[in-house]
Amino acid sequence: MKTPKYILPIIIISQFCCTSLWFAGNGVMNDLVINFNLSSNALGHLTSVVQFGFISGTLVFALFTIADRFSPSKVFFISAFLGAIFNALLTIENQTFLSLLFFRFFTGFFLAGIYPVGMKIATDYYDKGLGKSLGFLVGALVLGTALPHLLKNIMQNFPWKSVIITTSFLSFLGGLLLVIIVKNGPYSIKSKELDLKACFSVFKNERFRKAAFGYFGHMWELYTFWAFVPILIQLYQNSHRNVNFNISLLSFCVISIGALACVLGGYLAEKYSTQKTAFSALLLSCICCLCCPIIFFISSEILFIIFLVFWGMVVIADSPLFSTLVAQNAPSKNKGTALTIVNCIGFTITIISLQAVTYLFDNINSYWIFLILAIGPIFGLLALKKSTLT
Repeated sequence: MKTPKYILPIIIISQFCCTSLWFAGNGVMNDLVINFNLSSNALGHLTSVVQFGFISGTLVFALFTIADRFSPSKVFFISAFLGAIFNALLTIENQTFLSLLFFRFFTGFFLAGIYPVGMKIATDYYDKGLGKSLGFLVGALVLGTALPHLLKNIMQNFPWKSVIITTSFLSFLGGLLLVIIVKNGPYSIKSKELDLKACFSVFKNERFRKAAFGYFGHMWELYTFWAFVPILIQLYQNSHRNVNFNISLLSFCVISIGALACVLGGYLAEKYSTQKTAFSALLLSCICCLCCPIIFFISSEILFIIFLVFWGMVVIADSPLFSTLVAQNAPSKNKGTALTIVNCIGFTITIISLQAVTYLFDNINSYWIFLILAIGPIFGLLALKKSTLT
């Protein structure tokens, strides 16, 4: 059965719309700090609680094999709708830091029914060329993640709540679009019974385990880098006179350029193999981590921007490739669960990384703290070095 050409674009558009929820809080972080009298470390905590919500959601989804036992499109829609609701609740007046954490947690929780389930839907439709398909899909995630920064720049003459309301509307629209148009795919194998051990048994496969370890190393760096992009730009601006960046717009560009890298990586993977392309991207990203402290001492804003844009590309280019390797080496009936549990562990790692860098940033006045980001890529490279994956 030939997959209709409109399926992938619909999945991509839906993924883009719904994942705009992810960094919606980051896009208006300064407004949240001012309006609700938050402390300076709110960025790390509000970003981490979304990740923690996502982890909790993926753990629940994986343990109960939800994406494999129920219609993925319906799971996607329900998650998009509920995620939009909790995101919109940020606009309530007179909030406390605890209430903001609560709403961001549940936004992250329902993102667990969007990102990995979206990948599951793609694997149900595409057997050949899966890496390229997931490249487009993760590219949509990147654009969705970066979108709040662009919305903040476009809507700077409007109340900050406009950004939150817009992302919530987009999430509902994306979920509705997918559930109406995209049905169960031809490669979908429905699991008929609850298997609480499925999310653990998949790791018995050595090739699956190696692919997952590569992904975990990549995740140590990714979200901490994304969260700190505006801060990196601000730090450079503060240390160099006559430099005046549009931080929101530049942050959007640095993060969103990763979408192009995901698509390009998918095409390169078809030519040079998925594993080799993923290894190369992770290696380049590791080099960026090691060079990061040095770039602050170079008095060239153009070189600084080029460096950040390049890093923004290689930091995410391997993500769809690792997801492809995970999907290819997972049992067909538990593919959705495998993708979900790997996401769960990967995002747990992002919290540890984000909190570690946030703590060091708050307590140590040095650019060299960003070297800690290299730990993940080094681990991932070692995992991939001596393995041969399909």
